[in-house]
Amino acid sequence: MIDLREPAVKLMKTAGDAESALFVSLGNMTIPDITIMNLINWVAAGAMIIGGVFPFIPQYLDIRKTGNSEGFSTFVCLNLLIANTLRILFWFGKHYELPLLVQSIIMIVTMLALVHVCVAAKHKSEIISSKVRKFSDFDTQYFWKWTDFSSYIQFMLAFSTVMGLITFILINFWLYVETIGFLAVFAEAMLGAPQFYRNYQNQSTQGMSKKMVAMWTCGDVFKTVYFILRETPAQFWICGILQVSIDISIFMQVYMYRNLPPRKLVKQHLMAE
Repeated sequence: MIDLREPAVKLMKTAGDAESALFVSLGNMTIPDITIMNLINWVAAGAMIIGGVFPFIPQYLDIRKTGNSEGFSTFVCLNLLIANTLRILFWFGKHYELPLLVQSIIMIVTMLALVHVCVAAKHKSEIISSKVRKFSDFDTQYFWKWTDFSSYIQFMLAFSTVMGLITFILINFWLYVETIGFLAVFAEAMLGAPQFYRNYQNQSTQGMSKKMVAMWTCGDVFKTVYFILRETPAQFWICGILQVSIDISIFMQVYMYRNLPPRKLVKQHLMAE
């Protein structure tokens, strides 16, 4: 006779072994201790992810409210778009902390939104429509001065595709990986340079959000300290120090140009005379 109990016993034994293994596995799992230090680390990581976006909110709101983007340099957006695209590519060659990677993705979306509002504001403020300028014209004289938002998207797609292919081919060459890492953080460190130059050209800081620069400075100081304490690659904290220096230089311009009218207003006054 065939004993039907034997397979059932084996099945029960197998199930029992699996259950025991599951409990052992769960027992070996370690849940991070909720300590003050861990909480500080989690808050710092969260601040790194979304903190970089906040300085641009006042500028975005100012442009939407006034319909004027003359005082803001869109090359600031270009700097951050290039920097964060390169930083994402750098991650594939040399992994760094995940919050910094997520921050780059969020920053790219934010900069595109800021470019969009600047283009829209320029269209609204024009009495006579200017000549249409597109990325597909390949006119270097009007680089990053295009009149339609889609051209900015096209450029970023082209740049990301080309750099992505180069990175895919050279991913195993440490010199290339370290170079794009340096270029990424150096471009971000030069974030304030276009704004500094725009202020110098106008001999005025009118139209530039002082709140934005103040938040830049606070964020850059926090970021640089974070890089040093978390022992991130040297490219990060060296360029962080440079970034803080440029922020301070812009604040010096605010003080220097406080009593001077913008050059555009001076020219208009002279023409009227």
